[in-house]
Formats: sequence, structure tokens, C-alpha cells
Amino acid sequence: MNSIFNLKGKIALITGGAGVLGSNFANVLAKQGVITGIVSQSIEKANKTVETIESNGGQAFAIQANVLNKEELEKARDFILEKYGRLDILINAAGGNMPGATIQPDQAVYDMKTEDLQKVVDLNIIGTMLPTQVFSELFAKQKEGNIINISSASAQRPLTRVVGYSASKAAIDNFTQWMAVELASKYGEGIRVNAISPGFFIGEQNRALLLTPEGKLTPRGEKIIDHTPMGRFGTPEDIDGALLFLCSDMSKFVTGTILKVDGGFAATSI
Repeated sequence: MNSIFNLKGKIALITGGAGVLGSNFANVLAKQGVITGIVSQSIEKANKTVETIESNGGQAFAIQANVLNKEELEKARDFILEKYGRLDILINAAGGNMPGATIQPDQAVYDMKTEDLQKVVDLNIIGTMLPTQVFSELFAKQKEGNIINISSASAQRPLTRVVGYSASKAAIDNFTQWMAVELASKYGEGIRVNAISPGFFIGEQNRALLLTPEGKLTPRGEKIIDHTPMGRFGTPEDIDGALLFLCSDMSKFVTGTILKVDGGFAATSI
């Protein structure tokens, strides 16, 4: 496929690559000729994403690894280095929330289980920092590479109820900017670190918060739509342009940036 993004032949790795956003990223990149690695704790889900990509004429491979397990990530890095000789793009799409770290309407913050809060913080922060640490070592040696983290609308504008998720995604913004400076200043301008900050996209982890079982908006869903100028939730395809821009040389002077894809949510006045 002819493309202004010129990504054909690049090697990309996507943590959380079998999830809703991660699998969309994988399919989008594969259509641009990128050889895409799908990292998931479930090898079955990773293989399913690979099969979808290959059925559409793309190239992909599956890796079973936990983003909180450095040894497993290092094995993945060694596999990629042995098979392909390099890595060009790392997308840290693993992350999320869980019910126990969400304040329910009839619950006080004092009742929240710290164990669940810790799991959310670990998944979002350590689950981004560890893969970055492991795979950016290749970028440092290559003097080039591209890291894209996943932030959230709740990072820049704390949302009620999701305290752990909001705080951990705010940390991702800070880490993205910190790492952008660290890698470019020490290992060269060829290494870039940016983040995409999605607005509200329906996924497995937030569906019950935003939609009823019948598919209608919950009170929280209505409030979010009311504060989104475009008047709808995002779809995975809405992020495609931002992803391709950040992955390509069209953004070669862009690093340390948090790119919002939120239908105007962050710009809304209250």
C-alpha cells in the first residue's frame, strides 16, 4: 500500500495487543506494512489477533508475556532481536482499571481496597515503565526508536470515582515527558517518546460504567457525552490518524507530547 506514512517493513511491538485498542493499533499498522508483535498474557488472544492480521494480508507474531514480569519481557526482547535484528516501535497499550479500585456511588473513599488500588497503579505505571526500560535498551543501541504510551482524558482532568486510574494515567503523562528528555538527550534525537490521550471509548473495563445492559447511556455516560462537544464516544478507528502520525517520520520533531483524541472533552468549559 502506498502511504504518506512510509512505515512498510518497520517492526513494532504492542503490549496489550489483544485488547480493544491494542488490536486496533496492530491491524492499522499491519495495513501499512508494519510487522507487528502482539504481547498478551493470553497467547490464545494474541494468536487470534495475529490470525486476523494475516487473513488481511499482514504480518504479525504473538508473544506471551506479563508486562509486570521483567524476565518475560527480556525473553521477548531477545526473541525479536534474534528474529528481526531490531525493533522500531513500542506501543504500551497494556493498562486499565478494575471495579475494586473504583469508588461506587454508595461507597466512601475510606472503603476502597488498597489491594485493588495497588493492582491498577502497578498495571498502568509499572506496566508501562518496565516494557519501556526493557525495549528502549534496543533503541539506545540503535540510536533510533519510537515509543508511544497510552494516557487518558482522566489524566489531565481528574474524574470522580476512578481515583487509581486517574492518578496512574497522570503519572504516564509525566513519565512520557521525562523519558522523552532522558532518551533524546543521552542517546540521540532519533529516539522519541509520546503519548496518545484517548477520550471515552467503550471497552470491557468501562462498559458497565457508561452503558446499561440494554445499551443505553448510564447517568455517568450521559454526563460524559454532555461534556464532549462532538456528542459521542470514540471508536478505535478515531485514533488511527494520531497513531500513524506519531509512528511515522511525519512527527520526527515531536517528542514529549501528549496528543489528545477526545472529541473536545478536555477543551470543554464547565
